[in-house]
Amino acid sequence: MTHGLAKTLLPCLLNVAIALLLSPLYEGILRKVRAAIHSRIGPPITQPYWDLLKLFGKEDLRSVGGAAYASLPPLTLGSLLLLATLTPMGAAAPLSLAGDMIVVLYVAAMSAVLIMLCGFASGSPYAYVGSSREMMMALSVEPIMAIALTVGAFKARSLALGSMTAFQAQNGPSISMAIAGLAFFLALQAQAGKLPFDIAEADQEIMGGPLVEQSGPRLAFLRWAMWARQLVLAFLLVEVFLPWPRFGALPLDLLISGIKALAVLLLVAVIDVVNPRLRIDQAMGYFMRVGLVSLSALAFAVIGK
Repeated sequence: MTHGLAKTLLPCLLNVAIALLLSPLYEGILRKVRAAIHSRIGPPITQPYWDLLKLFGKEDLRSVGGAAYASLPPLTLGSLLLLATLTPMGAAAPLSLAGDMIVVLYVAAMSAVLIMLCGFASGSPYAYVGSSREMMMALSVEPIMAIALTVGAFKARSLALGSMTAFQAQNGPSISMAIAGLAFFLALQAQAGKLPFDIAEADQEIMGGPLVEQSGPRLAFLRWAMWARQLVLAFLLVEVFLPWPRFGALPLDLLISGIKALAVLLLVAVIDVVNPRLRIDQAMGYFMRVGLVSLSALAFAVIGK
């Protein structure tokens, strides 16, 4: 019994460590790339770690009181760490037996909902507007991710992410999975809160949106959660839709998956730099069209393509 628990607990700790420790590093690399495109030197790639340390050392100022409001930021980060244990990272997800694709989608949406609640509970009109925009974006983006993963589930005849990854690795690329992977990537751009879809924060318009009243350790938790979300979802994208090559050795497979996830996020950063922010109605119209593209992927999967 103890051996079985260790076989589950150690991979969980590995995935949690990846989400916690690598996400600030990846964010630092993305900042460096954005600075290079702008012809700037930019901050060092370790700057996000120093930002977190600085925020954890600051005073915890709150616009409202209450234990529920104070607990929302760490719960947001906790939901992302739970998502990390449900996501394959170079190997099968440690808690794959505890949840399939439906649970993954639920937990992924939970972090966005918790951020919305932070904004609504803060009492700030700017945070309220930002949370409202976050809600509209989630309603537009979450169905696209669900349809894209459903294509993989249909092809593998299973809702388990491990089965989808194994099927894709064994059978190679297909039209339906390529289209679904593209749709998932476009949804990732919004999930990461990058331009042209950083509508919920929109610093020049609503001064940080849901995070405007957050400070100190609570802001650190939320920033860390956002960085972890983009990293975990990038791993989910490359593991389900781009699982090649596969060598069967965890260190090597994890390294390759990490490089592919970094490549995905670098592409996200480039799109972030070269595009202006869309209005909320433009973004929702855009994702409606992306949703139709993801439905076409499902149609191709049904006819066996």
